[in-house]
Amino acid sequence: MSENQGFGINELEVGQSAEIERRVDDDLIAKFAEVSGDFNPLHMDEEFAAKTPFRGRIAHGALVASFVSCVLGNELPGPGAIFQSMKIRFQRPVRPGDTVMTKATVAEIDIRSRLVKMVCECRVNGEVVMEADAEVMVRKRRKANND
Repeated sequence: MSENQGFGINELEVGQSAEIERRVDDDLIAKFAEVSGDFNPLHMDEEFAAKTPFRGRIAHGALVASFVSCVLGNELPGPGAIFQSMKIRFQRPVRPGDTVMTKATVAEIDIRSRLVKMVCECRVNGEVVMEADAEVMVRKRRKANND
């Protein structure tokens, strides 16, 4: 099986989509806290979080948003795409133990500027937890395979 080389701008179509699935567990939350420096007890301390309106720990919103980056950078448009912007709307929290399905769909393509607008959503058990509009710059053509 060949490695994904990413899509060139002319290979994309409105409606094209890709998705990934990631399980959010204590280890992933701890690693994200270490990388980001965000040790908010809402994410790290069950006793503290139990006293909040969430009634328990929740994952970092930025961790969930990073799953969009995973889809865009690895799947669609894939390697070579450059993240330009993202507008995020959180609907409900993601908790340790949740499995997040993240889907990105091509909404608009501007061939001249090579900008692609993507509509993205993250779901847990079929319920939307986060929606986002992202914009990525895409290469003119797919990287040549030198095999």
